[in-house]
Amino acid sequence: MWSKCRWSTVMFSFLHRRSSVMSQTPPIVSVLPTRGLVDEKFKVLVENLPPGRPVTVRSLHHSDNGHYWEAFGFYTSDHRGTVNVSKDQSVGGTYTGKEPMGLLWSMCPVPGSHKGLRLRKLNMCSPMLVNISVHSGHEGFRDGAPLASVLVERWYMAPGVKRIDVQEKGLLGTLFLPPGPGPFPGILDLWGGGGGLVEYRSALLASHGFATMSLDYLSCGQPVFTYVETAFNFIKDHPQVIADRVGVVGLCLGSLPALYLAADSTVVKVVKQITSPLLLVSGCDDQNWPSFETAEDINQTMRAAGNDHLLSRLDYPDSGHLIEPPFSPHFRASTFVTTNKRKAMILWGGKTKPHSDAQEDSWRKILSFLQQHLCCSLNAKL
Repeated sequence: MWSKCRWSTVMFSFLHRRSSVMSQTPPIVSVLPTRGLVDEKFKVLVENLPPGRPVTVRSLHHSDNGHYWEAFGFYTSDHRGTVNVSKDQSVGGTYTGKEPMGLLWSMCPVPGSHKGLRLRKLNMCSPMLVNISVHSGHEGFRDGAPLASVLVERWYMAPGVKRIDVQEKGLLGTLFLPPGPGPFPGILDLWGGGGGLVEYRSALLASHGFATMSLDYLSCGQPVFTYVETAFNFIKDHPQVIADRVGVVGLCLGSLPALYLAADSTVVKVVKQITSPLLLVSGCDDQNWPSFETAEDINQTMRAAGNDHLLSRLDYPDSGHLIEPPFSPHFRASTFVTTNKRKAMILWGGKTKPHSDAQEDSWRKILSFLQQHLCCSLNAKL
């Protein structure tokens, strides 16, 4: 009798433990969407955690030039065992507070990396791959295996966007055409003093419906202003571009030829004053160039000419020089390689959170400005 009862007790205990183990679902992390444009927000949700458990949610990216970048936030699961990055507060890490996209804009090189790195996508035909993972606790999370992870694709080129090398008329550039038959409004995209072809903003603008050409204007061996006029004409005359709906976007040194095209070039107009809408984006903590003061000078000049009604300004406190597409990491300083291959550490300025907010806000308003002045009047005619 004793043996029989003992066996029953042991069997019940075994079944109870087995049932308990089977009822425990492992943690999962999900991202929605797992594939999207780089300026598109995503939602990160961690489920099946024990209630009240401290965890670290981490992003990890291996860049095109071989460096590793990471961001992470410290969370505690709620009574249901979930962490919602879009709604919950991070209490530490590379960002704090409720920051749905902090896993991207607060990215920095992993410990032990070279100093002065800057994250820039080089190959537009492949996505930016980001591994989102959840780890137990807030310390030593890099040393152990994650509880769960998922791979996310972030694209500059939307499906159907065409990338075309341009080597006509002495030009060195890349043209990105939106999906569909066209014709499209056009944009000439001019980057800064580092030279070379910088394509990611052009690819993203094409993903929003603008035929956009990035241009290497510092390696041309020609007078810069003549060269950008040739590029402007190339876009204007392209069969898939609407000839009277072409704009110019410039950053850093690229803003000078952009202003030249708007104010002095006879290719764009015959009067030597700005007669087209102009949007100026300035970081008020720009440590590289007096952006805010330059915007003030342009404002006064246009007011004196009676055309300040054409000017729109976006001035961002605590933002630095490199105001890029949203969710791009902030760089207060980075290594800069000049056109003659000399290296220097350049101070750009800005504070990470305000600068990131400025990038998100300005990009939305830049797209709205371009759509208003290059698309809306066209739609009204149609």
